[in-house]
Amino acid sequence: MVRLTIDGLTVTVPEGTTVMKAALELGIEIPHLCFLEGINEISACKVCVVEMEGKEKLITACNSSVEEGMVIYTNSPKTRRVRRSNVELILSQHDCHCATCVRSGNCNLQKISNDLGILDVPYKEEVPRVPWDGRFPLIRDSGKCIKCMRCVQICDKVQDMNVWDVQNTGSRTTVDVSGNKKIDASDCTLCGQCITHCPTGALRERNDIPKVFEALADPEKITVVQVAPAVRTAWGEELGLSGSEATEGKMVAALKRMGFDYVFDTNFAADLTIMEEGSELLERLQKPGKYAWPMFTSCCPGWVSFVSKRYPQYLRNLSTAKSPQQMFGAMVKTYFAQKKGIDPHNICSISIMPCVSKKREASLSYMRSAGAGQDVDIVLTTREFVRMIRAEHINPGFLKEQPFDSPLGESTGAGVIFGVTGGVMEAALRTAYAVVEGHNSEPDAFRAVRGEKGRREADFRIGDKTLHTCTVSGLGNAQELMQDIVNGRVSYDFVEVMACPGGCVGGGGQPIHDGCELAFGRGRRLYELDSERKLRFSHENPEVQRAYEEFLGAPLSVKAHELLHSEHVNDLVYNTHNYI
Repeated sequence: MVRLTIDGLTVTVPEGTTVMKAALELGIEIPHLCFLEGINEISACKVCVVEMEGKEKLITACNSSVEEGMVIYTNSPKTRRVRRSNVELILSQHDCHCATCVRSGNCNLQKISNDLGILDVPYKEEVPRVPWDGRFPLIRDSGKCIKCMRCVQICDKVQDMNVWDVQNTGSRTTVDVSGNKKIDASDCTLCGQCITHCPTGALRERNDIPKVFEALADPEKITVVQVAPAVRTAWGEELGLSGSEATEGKMVAALKRMGFDYVFDTNFAADLTIMEEGSELLERLQKPGKYAWPMFTSCCPGWVSFVSKRYPQYLRNLSTAKSPQQMFGAMVKTYFAQKKGIDPHNICSISIMPCVSKKREASLSYMRSAGAGQDVDIVLTTREFVRMIRAEHINPGFLKEQPFDSPLGESTGAGVIFGVTGGVMEAALRTAYAVVEGHNSEPDAFRAVRGEKGRREADFRIGDKTLHTCTVSGLGNAQELMQDIVNGRVSYDFVEVMACPGGCVGGGGQPIHDGCELAFGRGRRLYELDSERKLRFSHENPEVQRAYEEFLGAPLSVKAHELLHSEHVNDLVYNTHNYI
């Protein structure tokens, strides 16, 4: 243990602790921009400088270890002066038009500048401008980049995709796509983790809000919106709502207030996905020699993109079942349109997702099976949804709860947990067990697939078969998994992969809280919602049962295959109207 003094207060911490972490033990938060614990500890921004008694030069708190008897001043006149100069230098190469930035009000650089009382920049402003294709779902604004390296490190160390790299030197240093590639030619899967870990507005999703407002204002359009399970755990965060206040009912009411004609729950399609994917798993198990193993889930478009780019030989291992978003879009423009007597060409199908990669998935050339254009026309992230609530001056505190519409609004607990890592696996096993054994298991019988570890293995007995399963979240863990499979070190029957750590709850389209990882807390909320549901098995969803009786026939039927399945191909061709 090491004893030191910080701002006149004494603290004892373990040897090897950083000055920044020791200060937090005393409730002293040292300003910083680039630091991410365990990921980016390179003191690139020099904002966390502090004064150490007996040492002429300031030290960086984020990567300086404590020493016995050291005396630290985190806000001395010398510290403030140097910190202010460092921030002013950063601002001299930063687009400071905060009023037109999506991160205004949620930007650490903006906060630190305000806290330091910086009202003008004494240095010559030289803001770099690098062209970027505004149609791509991920947008990089070079003028807002502060070269903190977070995007590089999160992509390299956590996701293992190596999309970003440093270019040039000195004052010309910048971050750009590695290998001098265009972003659409890189390995980017649009997981969006670089966006959620960027401290400024240098990285963001493509803004599709204007398209939605245009559709809402068009009297000829029937606007149908679906909301993903993970969205309900996070939409209230930036609005100051607690988890108990940000209910599903108020979320629906907000969308109704905006003017959407029909508001549905993607959980319905999650239950539908389980009917198809679970049936596909059982069919493969009955004819093992006909298929490639293991069978991979296909709900996460970031994961599907990863396989397509890095391991195309394993595309045949992916379940042919589309993701819930795409199944929903196909059902809206066929089954729903028929029941309501609506021309599907007049339907604008919109989804609200915790994901940036869903924007790409929606415009893939093979995601148009309903015969009325793309099955999903527009995808918004959770952040875009929140911005729409603010744009419409909606105060959620005054909203009265409303239910999802029918016939695509009913869902089960199994559908709810799709948004957390292990949820797809657990939901599928619940239904597969019931089909084979003739009765339901305990709802939580497959909880071994849950957890916060990036990779989990579990075996389950279903009928006369022992099913070897693996659940993975984060593309870095997916990379290790695939190497183990390629090299024959492991053997599984059923594998679920989600591109984002923690699953969709930690998706690249979720609200940003700088330096905080909220995925697992959101995931626990989904399990709570699952336990509160009266129905917890996908095959018990009455509206899904009705859809099969009235329209689809049976799981894996010809019509089900036509609308709800696709052969995953190495389709990296981009539509001109909507970047994939």
